[in-house]
Amino acid sequence: MAHIFILCTGRSGSVSFIKACKHITNFTCGHETKSRLLGKERFEFPDQHIEADNRLIWDLGRLEKYYGNKAKYIYLKRDSAKVAKSFTKRTYYPNSIFKAYCDGIKKTPTEKLNAKQIEQISTDFVDNMTTTIENFINKQKHTLVIDIDHIENDFKTFWDFIEAKGDLQNALDSFKHNHNASALKSKTYIKYHIKLFFLRFFKSIV
Repeated sequence: MAHIFILCTGRSGSVSFIKACKHITNFTCGHETKSRLLGKERFEFPDQHIEADNRLIWDLGRLEKYYGNKAKYIYLKRDSAKVAKSFTKRTYYPNSIFKAYCDGIKKTPTEKLNAKQIEQISTDFVDNMTTTIENFINKQKHTLVIDIDHIENDFKTFWDFIEAKGDLQNALDSFKHNHNASALKSKTYIKYHIKLFFLRFFKSIV
């Protein structure tokens, strides 16, 4: 029985990582498969499963409660400046966790922020998550840190660390393709920036 959790800030290659894991034959794998569930169901993953979900960092207390040192934890990291820049591009995406951080946690509605302020909050957001992951990882017994910018070597280390079986070369080749890139579809971009314009205009006259 083994559970592998891929912890990350988001915008660090977790979708690509799970695509590569699909070439592993002795584990199932998934990306944010239980993020919408509540209570204990949020943490009921099958045996021999690899789960990547950046939202797990907001649930680390309960993750430790249910799995503790029985699981292996992988910190999938990426250059913090690149991560922060990527999040700023997704500020007005539907269900944006960064927008929720701005609006709900920092109480700084994005509609009132200029580009520089959004950039500053994004840096704070990434620093917050990075520190949280590092503190959690340091308390666990079975851990591994992987850098997406050195994925060819690091994925081989991961493969050995979890005793994976399957097609390693095809797994490595899958990283040559971009997945979940931060490029807004034109209709989505237009929709949210029109919304932003009218919200800012409304707030300026009330």
